[in-house]
Amino acid sequence: MDVTALARSLLEAVPAHRTAGLQVLRAADGAAEVSLLTPLTLTNVIGSLHSSGLITLADAAGLAAIIAACETEDEIRGVLPLGGAATLEFRAPARGRLVASCRLGAAAQQALRPVLSGTQNHARISTVAEITDEAHALVCRGTFGWSVRRP
Repeated sequence: MDVTALARSLLEAVPAHRTAGLQVLRAADGAAEVSLLTPLTLTNVIGSLHSSGLITLADAAGLAAIIAACETEDEIRGVLPLGGAATLEFRAPARGRLVASCRLGAAAQQALRPVLSGTQNHARISTVAEITDEAHALVCRGTFGWSVRRP
């Protein structure tokens, strides 16, 4: 199901995402893409997106993919996905327009489905986001461990 509009409304309103200029490009069928144009205010000493901006992208791509696993828009209401661990693997300077892509694996989708449908209250999953630049070169890979709860 395409829940791009829902993902936009939930993620683009987050203050850190607004500060970075993050945009949700797509969220459907357990996969998502988010992007930003590297803001000068978030660059490091070599003019590349600072690691805090890269983790923002990886986090948002994972969140958008979790939202994209919904079969209806109502399934995400009340669900709290919280990051418990994160790693970043830097590959190249991250400059210009960057796109983070994340697709939930089968195990993550299987673990998430009972929480989204309301038959279970908790799942632990991991996501991997690949961040590419305008030339489609991989600049960073971000892995997140999530605790997804329905209180």
